[in-house]
Amino acid sequence: MKRGLFILFATLNLSAAESPNVDFFPPRPLADDALWSEWPRFFGPSDNNITTETHLLEKFPEEGLSKIFELERGESYASPIIADGRLLHFHALKNHETLDCHHPETGKLIWTYRYPIQYRDRYGFSNGPRTSPVVSNGRVYLIGVTAMMHCFELKTGKLIWKRNLKEEFDIPDYFFGYGPNCLVYQNLVIVNVGGKENKSSGTCVAAFDALDGSLTWKHHDEWGASYASPVISKIHGQDALLVLAAGESKPAHGGLLTLNPKTGELFSRFSWRADIYESVLASSPLSLPNNQVFISECYEKGGVLLQFNKDLQPNPVWTKRYFGMHMMTPLLIDDHLYGFAGRNVPDTQLKCANLKTGEIIWEDDARWREQNRISGLFRGSFIKTQNRLFSLGEDGAFVELSLTPEGPKILQRTRLFTATESWTPPAIVRGLLYIVQNSKGFDGSLPRLICYDLRK
Repeated sequence: MKRGLFILFATLNLSAAESPNVDFFPPRPLADDALWSEWPRFFGPSDNNITTETHLLEKFPEEGLSKIFELERGESYASPIIADGRLLHFHALKNHETLDCHHPETGKLIWTYRYPIQYRDRYGFSNGPRTSPVVSNGRVYLIGVTAMMHCFELKTGKLIWKRNLKEEFDIPDYFFGYGPNCLVYQNLVIVNVGGKENKSSGTCVAAFDALDGSLTWKHHDEWGASYASPVISKIHGQDALLVLAAGESKPAHGGLLTLNPKTGELFSRFSWRADIYESVLASSPLSLPNNQVFISECYEKGGVLLQFNKDLQPNPVWTKRYFGMHMMTPLLIDDHLYGFAGRNVPDTQLKCANLKTGEIIWEDDARWREQNRISGLFRGSFIKTQNRLFSLGEDGAFVELSLTPEGPKILQRTRLFTATESWTPPAIVRGLLYIVQNSKGFDGSLPRLICYDLRK
């Protein structure tokens, strides 16, 4: 049965008619033969920041990229999500986590949903969500910083079901609130819950029915919820659920859980976390060809390439202390891994590692002088199209680059804004670039979501 495009005002907190005006500047037409992909979840259509986009702008204008629209942004690290003709923007405004649904090419508000939260980050970072919405089969799934879980109808914003995971599973606040994105697999919504309801071994991972939210299975483990997102990998022809689990514990513990996504059955458990109390796992597992998986952390152990046997047991191929990512997931190009390794701005570098041996081929600061200050990519992120590679730097620089074993080359660059904490990966859909500025700019600009014209 087809559902009409209407808004159920009884379930919403703000109608489109009440939305603030959005300055809109039409983009260039999209080429008829352009290829493009939706961006339905945090790392895009393939969970690796790779998209099929073509016919993109060849040269950045000297005056900067053309802005289509921008939207007010509260506190948040969530990514913009674009699917089924909708742009989803998840953030916290005035102690309410807010999911706004906009038209992706005009910024016009279609619907919004709010609910109150009480959260203050103990380290002074954002008090808003760390996770991003996930769109699947016309529904939106999201989990906020206090582990409130909701399911909405994408077209209308109608609330379908919700669960208070924090109360139900006794989830601690952890270091930075609740952080891992949920994963939709077939008819299940899989969550790294990180519960402590049994004190020593609560519900670490759980799966809920995507239609009604009922609990389908749960896996108990003392490892908690990390800030990395679960992924599905095909290992020896079998779907395997990869969950990097690590909460707040003394002594610190955590690592990779490999589970049957249909039942929650444990295949294997691989410990990989720094022996440091204030450490986290935030770089999502990278599924690789030939039944291999790469995981990393930046505090002490670094990166490890795992080879899975037919029983889905992992064995380390190599480990590399100084090829560990803080929050980004590296990119595989041919037989080499590329990523921004290191914990903080002073010690981060763009590095290339040989996939077979783990040898670090080169390391580059990826920095330059700009208007009497040192700028660079620092803890940046990648987005790869069919034949081009872009990166958003931590302070708002946007570059096109080439990465080969011979070294990195910045082909062109532009500045979108100058602000810290630009850790959220960008998205490109239908030739439009979606970027979020998470903190106040050095020029006084406020946090915002910005849509740029990247069409050829």
